[in-house]
Amino acid sequence: MPDRECMKKQGNNDRIRSFICSWYHDDEGELGQLYRSAVSRDVPVIRQDMRELLRLLLSMHRPGRILEIGTAVGYSALFMNSCLPEAEITTLELDSVRAKEAREHFQAFGKESVIRLIEGDAAKVLETLPGTYDFVFIDAAKAQYDSYFRLLRRLVHPGTVVVSDNVLQEGNILESHFSVEKRDRTIHDRMRDYLRMLTATPGLVTTILDVGDGAAITFISEEWVKGTEAI
Repeated sequence: MPDRECMKKQGNNDRIRSFICSWYHDDEGELGQLYRSAVSRDVPVIRQDMRELLRLLLSMHRPGRILEIGTAVGYSALFMNSCLPEAEITTLELDSVRAKEAREHFQAFGKESVIRLIEGDAAKVLETLPGTYDFVFIDAAKAQYDSYFRLLRRLVHPGTVVVSDNVLQEGNILESHFSVEKRDRTIHDRMRDYLRMLTATPGLVTTILDVGDGAAITFISEEWVKGTEAI
């Protein structure tokens, strides 16, 4: 009976998510074409409900400077630009092939002046960026999230919002270490440690949402920005 009830609950959760997503509208025009092209080629792009969460957060917070870690082919940066055309966006991408495609998309959309793409290892690039950012979107190598976040301290200010995507790892995060495929255990363990850090560190206010493949929304306080404790 418990297994049957669990399956019923999972089925209801899927139906609820489908119902919620049915109210959202697809992107129109060239942005919609870019999204569909990326999905058809199995390029990782944000999911529909994650997109709508970003739209809400950007509309509420209205950041002037946005940092994205993980460009892929540029869809999410272009989407954020469509929400806040006046915002300055810096996006980082390690893969040279995807960076080249993203740069072409930014030029085709006429956005190369407001979306700055930096190609390279984010862990190294983050050490060189000037100024601070009002909004950070992390959607890159999942096993490196903790390292990226540690490097953000000098790049954020009290009130900065950090969004970490794909933190539920298709449900793998729920399983024990040895229940996960051996090849996925490092990512599994590091993501668990990352979520523990986000929710237990003084000065970080975090909520974890079952949106897309899981999203952690973190509010940066003055206590954390000025703190010197290890995280």
